Amino acid sequence: MKRMFTLLAVVVASVLSIATLSARELNVVPEPAYVDLEAEGDYAVTNKTRIIVVDEMWAPAERFSEDMMATMGFEKPMHMSKHGNKGIKVRTDSCIASEGYEMTVSEEGVLIIGGDEAGVYYGLQTLRQILVTNNGCVPYGFVADEPSFRYRGAHLDVCRHFMSVDDVKEYIDILAAHKLNRLHWHLTDDQGWRIEIKAYPELTEKGSVRKETLIGHGLEPKWWDGKPHGGYYTQEQIRDVVKYAAERYVTIVPEIEMPGHAQAALHALPWLGCNEQEVDVWTMWGVTPEVLCAGKETTYTFLENVLKEVIELFPSELIHIGGDECPKDRWKECEHCQAMMKAQGLENEEALQGYLVTRIEKFLNAQGRRIIGWDEILEGGVTPSSTVMAWRGAKIGAYAAEHGHEVVMTPLPICYFDFYQTESREGEGLRIGGHINFEKIYSWDPFEGISESARKNIIGVQCNVWSEYLKDISMVEGQLLPRLAAMCEVQWAVDRRDESTIRRKMENLRKFYDACGWNYAPYYFDGRQ
Repeated sequence: MKRMFTLLAVVVASVLSIATLSARELNVVPEPAYVDLEAEGDYAVTNKTRIIVVDEMWAPAERFSEDMMATMGFEKPMHMSKHGNKGIKVRTDSCIASEGYEMTVSEEGVLIIGGDEAGVYYGLQTLRQILVTNNGCVPYGFVADEPSFRYRGAHLDVCRHFMSVDDVKEYIDILAAHKLNRLHWHLTDDQGWRIEIKAYPELTEKGSVRKETLIGHGLEPKWWDGKPHGGYYTQEQIRDVVKYAAERYVTIVPEIEMPGHAQAALHALPWLGCNEQEVDVWTMWGVTPEVLCAGKETTYTFLENVLKEVIELFPSELIHIGGDECPKDRWKECEHCQAMMKAQGLENEEALQGYLVTRIEKFLNAQGRRIIGWDEILEGGVTPSSTVMAWRGAKIGAYAAEHGHEVVMTPLPICYFDFYQTESREGEGLRIGGHINFEKIYSWDPFEGISESARKNIIGVQCNVWSEYLKDISMVEGQLLPRLAAMCEVQWAVDRRDESTIRRKMENLRKFYDACGWNYAPYYFDGRQ
């Protein structure tokens, strides 16, 4: 039976004041489950410190060595071997929970024991953060840690504005350093199709470039820049990114939007639409009436062929099918859709979308995968095997959990990092709207309104980064950081946050961001939120 840290409750309660004080002194983000720093002294790590690898834990050790070169300025990789007594020793123990770890620091060095390979990696991430912000030293003591949620995600939209492979890898680095384990990669939308599909080369030949981009806010009078914008990832590049993420214990969940948000696909393949008319890759933001025809068998053949290639590229059990914001105007006018509704005994167009979603669900289930979709998929009668991404509010997440669905909580507005960060908006540039600051995210309770019986179905939390107004990775990072630190506290340490310590911890983490060379917004640190 796995040794869960909840069994330490009696010990933690008996030394609560000491543990709390120690945790504050450690200043690690996200907050560890248990910290004891009563022993005096520090262990110094240098380029000459040996990494002792047990149980073939070479992969996380190698990533740590690479990270230390980048953040500590080591000129060469740290020496690694299977034998030795003094240094950084890493191994696994199945008695520790998955993704959990224990770290013991003494004059002999640092011992990190993970419940699995990912646990070793997260223990080393904690160690790296301490070393970078504490001048290469780590205090003697003991840390025991494990995450609150098994799905800890961040979303990245590369459709509105394309991000290069190197940009996506840097995004993954940021997620991994905050102990996130899912990247929700939004790969198709009205404004661009970003994934190579060999069965339909037109999708990237035609659908990956829009002729121009909107200038100004989408709700204001419109004008455009007159410059083509595009880009896509070859399947070779996608395999490279998936491998890079896996080496950092991040699973990529790909999203292929259907049946709405598909105008780029309709531009490339007009026969996918109800009336098969020519449409451009969209140059607007928001919701277009142009959607996939749900009444033609050719649409389902297309979707299945696309998904066959997607599941070959992405090992994730969950495949995101979108399912959100699908207008039904074209379907009401379409003879094919109306015929399908009659043939299937469907009462209305909402039921037709449900038919499409459940049909795709059955297809993916037959391939050994499961669907995840925005919470609109609940409207179509999907089975409890589908995972719901609750974005339109916590009540929808509660409803899905009560009805047996696994749920990822990502509700508006708290999880939307494309929103402004300050109330005044001064100096922030153009953003989509709203105002979500660090403190609001840090204090958010994802279990609010969820019954005790349904809480087991809340498998995770995710923040979303939509890129209508974010033209490059630097702007994305400025929206993500430092708010991701608040979000990772919710994801990893939901029941052990302490508002009295977070600002001191964040000043420490700021040094870490600087060492990594990541762009971050100044507003929280300047007290302007």
